[in-house]
Amino acid sequence: MRQLGNIFILAGIIFLVLGILMAGGGLAWLGRLPGDIRITKQGFGFFFPLTTSIILSIVISLVVYLFRIFR
Repeated sequence: MRQLGNIFILAGIIFLVLGILMAGGGLAWLGRLPGDIRITKQGFGFFFPLTTSIILSIVISLVVYLFRIFR
C-alpha cells in the first residue's frame, strides 16, 4: 500500500504543477507546436497533437524515472 500512496502523491504533485501552469497561461504553447496536426474544413475539424504528445511522454517518463531512482 505504501507504493500506491507514493504514486498518488506523485500524481497529485504533477496535477498541481500543471494546474498552476494552466491557470497562469504558462502552457499556452501546448497544442500549437510544429508537428501538431490540425485540419479544418467546412463543417469538419481534426486535431492531433503529435509533437505535444511526444514531449509530454518524455517529461512524464523522466519524472517516473527520477521517482524510481530517489525512492
